[in-house]
Amino acid sequence: MGCRWCLIALSWMWPLVLSAQEAVHYQTDFPPEEFAARRGKIFDKIGNQAVAVVQGAPAVDGFKIFRQSNEFYYLCGLETPHAYLLLDGRNRRATLYLPHRDEARERNEGKVLSAEDAELVKKLTGVDAVRGVELMPRDWIWGGLVRLPAPAIYTPFSPSETEADSRDESLSGNAGIVSDPWDGRASREGHFVQLLRTRYPQFEIRDLSPILDELRLIKSPRELALIRRASQLAGLGLVEAMRCTEPGVYEYQLDAAARYIFQINGARREGYPSITAGGQNAWMGHYFRNNDALKDGDLVLMDYAPDYRYYTSDIARMWPVNGKFTPAQRELCGFILAYRNALLKHIRPGVTAGQIMDETAAEMEKALNATKFSKPIYEKACRDALKFRGHLSHPVGMAVHDVGVYTRGPIPPGTVFSIDPMIWIPEEKQYVRIEDVVVVTETGVENFTDFIPAALDDIEKIMKEKGVLQMRPASPAQLGK
Repeated sequence: MGCRWCLIALSWMWPLVLSAQEAVHYQTDFPPEEFAARRGKIFDKIGNQAVAVVQGAPAVDGFKIFRQSNEFYYLCGLETPHAYLLLDGRNRRATLYLPHRDEARERNEGKVLSAEDAELVKKLTGVDAVRGVELMPRDWIWGGLVRLPAPAIYTPFSPSETEADSRDESLSGNAGIVSDPWDGRASREGHFVQLLRTRYPQFEIRDLSPILDELRLIKSPRELALIRRASQLAGLGLVEAMRCTEPGVYEYQLDAAARYIFQINGARREGYPSITAGGQNAWMGHYFRNNDALKDGDLVLMDYAPDYRYYTSDIARMWPVNGKFTPAQRELCGFILAYRNALLKHIRPGVTAGQIMDETAAEMEKALNATKFSKPIYEKACRDALKFRGHLSHPVGMAVHDVGVYTRGPIPPGTVFSIDPMIWIPEEKQYVRIEDVVVVTETGVENFTDFIPAALDDIEKIMKEKGVLQMRPASPAQLGK
């Protein structure tokens, strides 16, 4: 096809003024002033009689690329394991506590910013001081913190989000560990909170997570640009998966085709595990095994996006394995597409999610009354969808199920969330959905994923093209057969 669906070369903007050596070891998407402004909002929230301390992520096992926790990265952008950020509300000073240089490890794996790079780290992050991590307890004593009457210390109680992770998934995993009678360990965050309470019983330990969640809900222009790029790459990946689809292909092969597109265009990680579900596998809402062969006559659902520089998207499309929608599939997928288009018309700033869903349901009810369905169960499923309140879904940002709540009042500009209209037909174990990511603007809404084929005829047209699986298959000779 033309350039609309081809791989698009996208330039990146707003680099910091860093030397080539510095840029290798530090992000270039946010200037130190933006991190300082975020920390300033934390100071405003905690007041002048409290401090906040945020843990960075621990080192990863083996030769894996380290990914910082979202909340730590959000406040300073530093990708050093076992780091701590102290925000002292008494003087509004920010201090990073870093491990010391491990010369043997650096010779083997490459440089990591450490306490020995204090001046460089201050320049990159805009913090006021950089100290060795072992000095943090001493600084609290000599800095007078422990002598204050009942000072408050804020730290996140909620689980950190790291690679391909969201808080809801972390909470679920932690619950399994805590309830295991042969395990029972607290989360890393829970352990840190308990350490603070044990070592400093005179402190009131408070949860920083709600404050961080509120700040992260509204995205800055630079954050929106990263989400927009993640959405573009997600779309290109899904389009490539459409091209690669045919009966007999395995779900994981579509996953691989999309991930290939992500990586060659600058996204080294996935934002969340791929949901690539053929036929009735889609009935499982978060099916992730992706090990089944695609069957002629079925639909395949793909829900996948990359982690692009700590930001992701959340996109889903359904298409026919054989490249042609059946009349029944057109009926159901056409309804979902119409519902999605109606939602987009009603999203705007200053109204609530409930208002948007009510207005959309009223519009779609008129359309349903004028529609003749091939089966009563299809009409029932579509009418039930009008009552469902989850078509405006979760926030999206640094995590696919991002933090914050936007459904309690009028939606402000800068709020990013997914729209995910869906229907269930239990009699046939069918689950039909389409998902896009949008941001509320000053005047309406921007659909980051609008360029991805959604109209049924457009999808069929895309599927006539050859994909990377068809163009680059391994030959029997290469496979030793």
